[in-house]
Amino acid sequence: MTASLAGRTPKRAAIAALILGIAVSLAACSNSGTGLAQQACSHINRSIALLKESDHPSGQSTAETLQVQAYDQLRAALPIAAEAAYQNGQWQALMTTVSESNRVPETTLVPALKAQCTDADTTIFGQQAPPASIPPAAPTGTTG
Repeated sequence: MTASLAGRTPKRAAIAALILGIAVSLAACSNSGTGLAQQACSHINRSIALLKESDHPSGQSTAETLQVQAYDQLRAALPIAAEAAYQNGQWQALMTTVSESNRVPETTLVPALKAQCTDADTTIFGQQAPPASIPPAAPTGTTG
């Protein structure tokens, strides 16, 4: 009885390892950069919020401190956006826009960043969101 039990343990371990390997592979394939783009956008969205807050500082926070924090959040998004672009070229524009933050004022980049992060938040399973409107069906010829 001990010999048959010992024979099943390696087989179970092999099956468990195979299942784990398949699960990891599927998780890696399904991400394809979208999850990373969403992570980058969480930094970007926080940066935009801090930038807006800097327009009307309250309490002990100063506009300059908030702007520095906004910049830091935006720069923290860069390596994540770069990895997303590496995983899927769809996120190349996001990475490029974030990388321009060291040369271009963030206020200039905000419209593009918002649009790109909207795309990241609306993708499902790494696919682009469907168009906002579906064109009408082509007319069919009717003779009467």
